[in-house]
Amino acid sequence: MAQTEPNLDHDISWFLLPSCWAKTVVALISFLCFANSYDGDFVFDDSEAIINNKDLRAETPLGDLWHHDFWGSKLSSNTSHKSYRPLTVLTFRINYLFAGGFYPVGFHVINIILHCTISVLMVDVFSILLGGLQFTNKGRRLNLAPKTSLLAALLFAVHPVHTECVAGIVGRADLLCALFFLLSFLGYCKAFRENKEGHNFSVFWVLVSVLLGAIAMLCKEQGITILGLNAVFDALVINKLNILEFIQKLLRKDKLLENAGLLRKGLLFRITLLMSGGATILYIRWRIMGTGPPAFTEVDNPASFADSLFVRAINYNYYYSLNAWLLLCPWWLCFDWSMGCIPLIKSVSDWRIIALAALWFCLIGLICQALCSEDSYKRRILTLGLGFLIIPFLPASNLFFRVGFVVAERVIYLPSIGYCILFTYGFSLLSKQAKKKKILAVAVLGILLMNIMRCALRSSQWRSEEQLFRSALSVCPLNAKVHYNVGKNLADKGNQSAAIKYYREAVRLNPKYVHAMNNLGNILKERNELQEAEELLSLAVQIQPDFAAAWMNLGIVQNSLRRFEEAEQSYWTAIKHRKKYPDCYYNLGRLESEALFLKAIKANPNAASYHGNLAVLYHRWGNLDLAKKHYEISLKLDPTAPGTKENYNLLRRKLEQLQKKGGA
Repeated sequence: MAQTEPNLDHDISWFLLPSCWAKTVVALISFLCFANSYDGDFVFDDSEAIINNKDLRAETPLGDLWHHDFWGSKLSSNTSHKSYRPLTVLTFRINYLFAGGFYPVGFHVINIILHCTISVLMVDVFSILLGGLQFTNKGRRLNLAPKTSLLAALLFAVHPVHTECVAGIVGRADLLCALFFLLSFLGYCKAFRENKEGHNFSVFWVLVSVLLGAIAMLCKEQGITILGLNAVFDALVINKLNILEFIQKLLRKDKLLENAGLLRKGLLFRITLLMSGGATILYIRWRIMGTGPPAFTEVDNPASFADSLFVRAINYNYYYSLNAWLLLCPWWLCFDWSMGCIPLIKSVSDWRIIALAALWFCLIGLICQALCSEDSYKRRILTLGLGFLIIPFLPASNLFFRVGFVVAERVIYLPSIGYCILFTYGFSLLSKQAKKKKILAVAVLGILLMNIMRCALRSSQWRSEEQLFRSALSVCPLNAKVHYNVGKNLADKGNQSAAIKYYREAVRLNPKYVHAMNNLGNILKERNELQEAEELLSLAVQIQPDFAAAWMNLGIVQNSLRRFEEAEQSYWTAIKHRKKYPDCYYNLGRLESEALFLKAIKANPNAASYHGNLAVLYHRWGNLDLAKKHYEISLKLDPTAPGTKENYNLLRRKLEQLQKKGGA
């Protein structure tokens, strides 16, 4: 294919490196950004997706991975999020088996290697998107934009918004998806290696591209969008289609196929292959996943539960503007943006409407230029940039189905490709007009250096839950989940007093936050503040009647208050909602044994064996004062009771040790 279009490289002052050196630089810099995350812990969602995921263990049949969601739940379950990513889970399983257990270093190293590999592939991808597709007579692809492709790849490699995908192990789904996404695109380009002006192409490589797109989707749902982007690329770059002219001819019902040469160049056939492949992939996934929608709650995505279509539309568009802002200025990053972090816009008087207006002003301006510009090269670059920005984001847009988040940094890993294209093109336009091009180059270099430092800082925050959760307090102070997670982290470390403060704040910010109520109730129960604990747990089960853990904890509190019948009822309710609940069965057994002993003592208070056995029960539970009381009553009634004196002496020694520790 002849290349007669202008070249962005002519207009910018930037480094010109041989391809192998450019890729080496990108690999090293991308490694530098995230290297300090290699020895981080399992944090946030890693616990559910990895540590608690039975699909990683050898005893789970490999076949189960194809019937379970990302978190190890059956896809047919009502509680499943329907996130079907078996190939990602398979890599976690391999990590687990090679490491011989849950050691996070191996998991983190693989994520870092994946991002470096993806960043290197970006050099080739951007050289095609920015410079066009041209091969030598020997079938070797030429890099017609070495400087701009290096710049765009560096922008991608060091973007701080990628930290969640790289430093968070669960982000591997996005990394694997991106890897096969890019391989699908590069495979599609290979279909035209022997091409002469679009007449010849390889059906084999088109089918390989579809297969790689399917693999990308089995890593994460966004992967399927590459098939649409391949079609856009084919139309714009291979067939040099003018979209506005195409639409006008379609509306006028001209002899479109002959005029546009679509059949002659095979575009319709290739698009048919892509669409057929995509439809087949989606159908198979639908058959495996089932027809039921994912189970999300209002706190996950409050806008999607709004009754008013206006409120939903306004807030969805506001979320889009926040995603765009994270690409432009990735300084305020947060592990979770739900639960009040972004309050709903409920009227047009809300000043945040300005963000929507700014977003659509920019988008409409870019779309108009992409469609109407007389410069075919400008039309192509802007359309490809917008395509790669918007199309991979569509599964997360709430347009086709409800998603389980408000804003998620991980879902803009792929759309950032489009951002890098548009940024690089904008830089070239400024350079073309600027008299001092080196000043612009220094400014861009400064942005890259700032992003590298931001990546390193953000990666260090992802190394532990304490740092990660606390980093979110300044970004999303209204997010109840942030306060909940800080409180949970403190409670796990034994700092109950500080944990109570954060749990209370979480409940204040979200009065229906049942998990915060449950955890706070647990701590208050342990501190013997039973009245407030009962109130919190009662409210939790009132808000969410199927919350089995809260029912069990309520039963424990009621047992401590000597309301045995109510406690028994709470335990049975917990078991009703969670059939396999060994802790609850254990607590129920404890309740019934204590109640029966007390009932026996009430009927015959002078039976030494009754008091002795009840004392043993209390001794095992750690209720040492009650154990001492009943041991002494038993020995008073029968000083020769077998075993009672020995147990009593053991208890006394333990109490003496505790007193010595307290005195020290």
